Amino acid sequence: MTSILGHNYIGGQRSAAGSQTLQSVDATTGEPLPHEFYQATPEEVDAAAKAAAAAYPAYRSLSAERRAEFLDAIADELDALGDHFVAVVCRETALPAGRIQGERGRTSGQMRLFAKVLRRGDFYGARIDQALPERQPLPRPDLRQYRIGLGPVAVFGASNFPLAFSTAGGDTASALAAGCPVVFKAHSGHMATAELVACALTRAAEKTGMPAGVFNMIYGAGVGEALVKHPAIQAVGFTGSLKGGRALCDMAAARPQPIPVFAEMSSINPVIVLPRALKARAETVARDLTASVVQGCGQFCTNPGLVIGIRSPEFSAFAQQVAQLIGDQPAQTMLNAGTLGSYGKGLQKLLAHPGIEHLAGRAQEGNQAQPQLFKADVSLLIDGDEVLQEEVFGPTTVFVEVADQAQLSAALNGLHGQLTATIIGEPADFEQFGELTALLEQKVGRILLNGYPTGVEVCDSMVHGGPYPATSDARGTSVGTLAIDRFLRPVCFQNYPDSLLPDALKNANPLRIQRLVDGQPSRDAIKG
Repeated sequence: MTSILGHNYIGGQRSAAGSQTLQSVDATTGEPLPHEFYQATPEEVDAAAKAAAAAYPAYRSLSAERRAEFLDAIADELDALGDHFVAVVCRETALPAGRIQGERGRTSGQMRLFAKVLRRGDFYGARIDQALPERQPLPRPDLRQYRIGLGPVAVFGASNFPLAFSTAGGDTASALAAGCPVVFKAHSGHMATAELVACALTRAAEKTGMPAGVFNMIYGAGVGEALVKHPAIQAVGFTGSLKGGRALCDMAAARPQPIPVFAEMSSINPVIVLPRALKARAETVARDLTASVVQGCGQFCTNPGLVIGIRSPEFSAFAQQVAQLIGDQPAQTMLNAGTLGSYGKGLQKLLAHPGIEHLAGRAQEGNQAQPQLFKADVSLLIDGDEVLQEEVFGPTTVFVEVADQAQLSAALNGLHGQLTATIIGEPADFEQFGELTALLEQKVGRILLNGYPTGVEVCDSMVHGGPYPATSDARGTSVGTLAIDRFLRPVCFQNYPDSLLPDALKNANPLRIQRLVDGQPSRDAIKG
């Protein structure tokens, strides 16, 4: 097992230039762990960004196959992290071993999935309009387009997924796949975990001959601003709070050269329970919904924080069933003291707000989170009340009762942008409430029927994004192969001879990739 030194990773070397250190703690007990980490100095932040910039020309010029080999090697190194590694992650996050083992598999799986994307080549988005010299009144030049990586990407790790959304998580994987070196800002809640994963990543870089600086990592409070404002950084990936994400967006927009930020920030993920579903299977829905609310202590960005139903005796009984189930749930340890503190503040806002009633849950005290259930007046949702729109990150949800189908649509129209929305219903419900899909398409990135939003499949078709404030850019996703698009930009070549074109655009293209030639898929695409 690699020793934990607490040094920053810059240009393939370890660096500890400063004197200020940070302490990792046991998430369950709050006791310090035997590891200290060196706060990155301004000079080290500058060096990390410059190392990534120096690596960019060589790294982006590598073939897709070479980058795929790098991602596969990272996956192999992650899979090789053993029981001691899992124990370290468990101590830093209070997450169970089974969850960490599963998340490790998801993290290596993401790397291998992007390796497949690189090998099939469709990420290039190659488009070819061949010359038409005889066209009248003017000839058409030969025009060819493909996509290249933006440049060095700053990635900020998430607290709730110490592996899959962190050091070697989806943002890092998709940026590296796009040909973009990464400067990763380690999350303060799991710094030892970050170091062990960074070691695995750098071992993979060395084994596959990647340029020094393809991956860099810095520790510390207050280093994020300097990183985002550094002129070498060309894009940002972030998963965290609305406040933090919005601050990064504002910094990036205020630069002399503004850069794109993909920030996943806030979502309450409404669940709509339709009448016939309640009549057919209220008990099952209550049980499954409660399980989704409290899963992982509610520390999922897709946690169902709002439940909407139409006024009826069945919905009232359903609310009572969920209240009983929530009241029976045990308290759980959260990721860290800061997360617990934020959860307590969110509960206090709900408890103090007129029009919101507390239905179930023991009083919040001690160092564990108590599951809670609230009920809010529908007028708060229709009028866009900010407290009801705010995500409470933890094991809690809010019920809202609407008078009828028309008021249901009005309530949904009052919602801000979300990652997900769920419809629980029977076939006859879907016919009667057919307008819901078109309405929810405007509000969310993923719509579920008769499922629960916690649990995100990593695949080609997944969308883990949504309109603001769910994300800063609804055109992207942080999970699934479409995530690579966030870190690519198009380049067009006019009248280039075949010998000077990138391989993806040559007439005798050696890559079996998806290409559009004069608006039609090429033979490469058909045979590929």
